[in-house]
Amino acid sequence: MKLVVQRVSEARVDIDGKCVGHIGRGLCVLAGIRTDDTADDVDWLAAKLVKMRIFPDADGVMNLSLIDTGGELLVVSQFTLYALTARGNRPSYIRAAGPEVAVPLYERFVAALDREIAPSGHKVQTGVFGADMQVSLVNDGPVTIVIDSKNRE
Repeated sequence: MKLVVQRVSEARVDIDGKCVGHIGRGLCVLAGIRTDDTADDVDWLAAKLVKMRIFPDADGVMNLSLIDTGGELLVVSQFTLYALTARGNRPSYIRAAGPEVAVPLYERFVAALDREIAPSGHKVQTGVFGADMQVSLVNDGPVTIVIDSKNRE
């Protein structure tokens, strides 16, 4: 599973001109699920994501996590994170999981994140899996981090 994590001052997802998810300060996460991902990948990433210290402390040092700050979380599914681009000009998505694999893992990911951030009083905001979505955000920093469960260095 691969995540593109962006620290934001706000973010939203619209479908057909209607807002389906909106957050203030927190993290906007694009989540791609690979054909060989498992529940272990999902659980590892959920725990890692909410504890990453990428928010500034009183001294301006990135030393606080989403949990520490009580920030919000917006998660959007994005199969194109697994595009293969080495050959030709048309990306291949053969490594991206189809809905039969991706949907249950995506739902597990969102549920795990909901449990992690529950003490903050927030619920994870999401897009709609497989929908044509417009994602808007204000990247704070900018801070953008890519995490891949297959590369746990």
